[in-house]
Amino acid sequence: MKKHWRSISLGVLLAVLTVASYWPALSAGFIWDDDAHLTTNPCIVGPLGLKEIWTTSAARICPLVLTNFWVQYRLWGLHPFPYHLVNILMHAATAVVLWRTLVELKVPGAWLGAALWAVHPVQVESVAWITELKNTQSAFFYVLTVWCFLKSKAAEKTGERIHSKTYYVFTLLCGALAMASKSSTVVLPAVLALCAWWVDRRWRVRDILRIAPLLLISAAAAALSHWTQKIEGTGGPEWQHSWPERVIIAGKVVWFYLGKLAWPHPLIFIYPKWQIDASTVWSYLPVLGIAIVLLLSWRNRQTWGSAVFFAFAYFLVALSPVLGLVNHYFLRYSFVGDHFQYLASMGLIALALAGLSRLPEPVAMLPVVLLSIFAVATWQRTKIYHDQITLWEDTLAKNPGAWMAQANLGVVLARQGKLAEAIQSYERLLQLKPEYAEAYNDLGNALVEQGKLPEAIQSYERALQLKPDKATVYINLGKALVEQGNLPEAIQNYERALQLKPDYADAYNNLGVAQARQGRLPEAIQNYGRALQLKPGEAMFYINLGKALVDQGNLPEAIQNYERALQLKPDFAEAYYNLGNALVEQGKLPEAIQNYQRALQLKPDFAEAYYNLGVALVEQRNLPEAIQNYERALQLKPDYADAYNNLGVARARQGRLAEAIQNYERALQLKPNNADACYNMGVALVGQGNLLDAIQNYERAIQLKPNYVKALTNLAYLLATSEDAQLRNGARAVTLSEQADELTGSKNPVVLATLAAAYAEEGRYPEAVEAANRAIERAIAQGNSALVRTLELQVTLYKANKPLWKADE
Repeated sequence: MKKHWRSISLGVLLAVLTVASYWPALSAGFIWDDDAHLTTNPCIVGPLGLKEIWTTSAARICPLVLTNFWVQYRLWGLHPFPYHLVNILMHAATAVVLWRTLVELKVPGAWLGAALWAVHPVQVESVAWITELKNTQSAFFYVLTVWCFLKSKAAEKTGERIHSKTYYVFTLLCGALAMASKSSTVVLPAVLALCAWWVDRRWRVRDILRIAPLLLISAAAAALSHWTQKIEGTGGPEWQHSWPERVIIAGKVVWFYLGKLAWPHPLIFIYPKWQIDASTVWSYLPVLGIAIVLLLSWRNRQTWGSAVFFAFAYFLVALSPVLGLVNHYFLRYSFVGDHFQYLASMGLIALALAGLSRLPEPVAMLPVVLLSIFAVATWQRTKIYHDQITLWEDTLAKNPGAWMAQANLGVVLARQGKLAEAIQSYERLLQLKPEYAEAYNDLGNALVEQGKLPEAIQSYERALQLKPDKATVYINLGKALVEQGNLPEAIQNYERALQLKPDYADAYNNLGVAQARQGRLPEAIQNYGRALQLKPGEAMFYINLGKALVDQGNLPEAIQNYERALQLKPDFAEAYYNLGNALVEQGKLPEAIQNYQRALQLKPDFAEAYYNLGVALVEQRNLPEAIQNYERALQLKPDYADAYNNLGVARARQGRLAEAIQNYERALQLKPNNADACYNMGVALVGQGNLLDAIQNYERAIQLKPNYVKALTNLAYLLATSEDAQLRNGARAVTLSEQADELTGSKNPVVLATLAAAYAEEGRYPEAVEAANRAIERAIAQGNSALVRTLELQVTLYKANKPLWKADE
């Protein structure tokens, strides 16, 4: 019993030591390809799920890990803390099982060996990187497989057949789970064979037969892994190496990892990629060194060599999938990576501790000293993985030629809105890798965000020169052309993207956006429908479809699409915003205001939502709150011309004409072709009695917008009724008011009243009386009794052959 409690205490101590060493990772975020594996993986957060994880290439050769992510996402969403905690705990559990496995193998210093492996700085990459749950989870089942195998052998020797069979079943089960977590564990049959040799110092036929079923599982997993790697694209020039080069790479990789175990400094996320020269004899020395170690240790296996052979052979076997003899994706960046020796490092660390434990007492304390040093070094190294910026900057400081780090740093800086720094990063990347099409694409994206559309378009075109079959770049080029207003060319690029990738939902969506801007609403709606067939879980597609339906006047269906977007993405501020816009069109102002407010709760920097909320509040005659919202929109977006214009309107309604005029002037500085601002400026100037400037602003509004009924009417009224003879122009007033009357179908009483005043100014009094009487009919139909009374007085004036400006005589 005492021994049992001692084992539990040591296990808990090992787990606590491990968790403590990686504690800084608990405050870290997501890095690098955590998006592809987790945060944007459609199998985890999108419309796909467990079925696709286990039946398609979306599994990325680690279906059990993705299943783990799938469960975690449903438990706590995308908060990084619990994912890091699970990874650390999995690593700690593996360390405990490794300790018990080393005990079964009768390795001296087993606990210290497991502890040193757990806190060794080279493991940080596997533990602090959420995606590498592939390593920690697969390692847990991997080591558990070895432990079950050894327990099965031990039970067989003592005649406990039932226990032996039970452990054997768990050997196969854990082995399958390990391979379902990461394909590199396909080496398990060879590892078990080595363990069988270590235990018996020979291979027995029975052991080989017991390993055979696992070998079949391993072969299937290896074949699946090979197929998936091909799908992921490991066939380009970066993976093309001759067999002599691959042998040289493998030799260097082995000694590199051995060196990092002995002296883990410096540790780099992406190590420099070696230049390989297969024509020199010296290049083969690492391979020769490996052969010599194996040969000498095997020949001396009866004395000192057995432990060395076992540990070194295990090291080679565990590394074999990542030696470069077969392609894997990371070879694109470097031949080595710390996380690749996660499993392999167990053997050599255990061997080193076993050797040290047999030394005299003072020296035997060295493992404890190493354990302390490594734990502190691991703590410090873990901080580098806090976020992408710290990771990529650390990588580039140690390896300035790491083009992938430079690329990712640029992407992260761009996402943070640090566009100038992002562009500098992309430019440095292109110095390192001038033919890298993706860099030109990313540079184009950053330039678009800066509003530098011509330069962005040049970057996209350069990317397409280098990689003409990249559908994504055609999409980005199309978006930039849309921003330029070049819709025909944008549409051509979207169509080219669809030729390359007929099931490209984003291309259909963007094609729809361009067609909607051209007014081709039926075609746009059709393309949004196709996009949604291909990608039914994309909330933004429903938003765009809703906008097109609003433009068609189909408000009920538009609202249904906005509500569908909110079902898919309940925290989607843009959906609440657009739903608010549709409700305003329906005249449902209270509901619209609620939706704008909800959008702003979710996205407090949403300038457009503040602006439209202000518009709705003006409609409710709540001018003070409307003004507050316009001002907030301008704080967020100081160049928001429409917000200045509407702020002016609200202030003008409060009688604050001087401030209103300042707002209109600012709106016109930002947007000189803003017809509404010109019109509103004219109205305010009339209020100030500055009729000459008012006329000029109305004229400018009409130049910009020839069918602007309000501007036509107001200008005509001024020209017909001004007391200043130099300003009056009856003929022009008639022309303008007749145009306005035609545009309104002769149904607007105010326009008809203006037309009557213009006729009177020209001395055409019978026509003035007729127009005024028609205006009275329309005003009565609208229930506008005040206007009716005014018009009746004007009819009396016209019957007396007097123009309106003589009303006071």
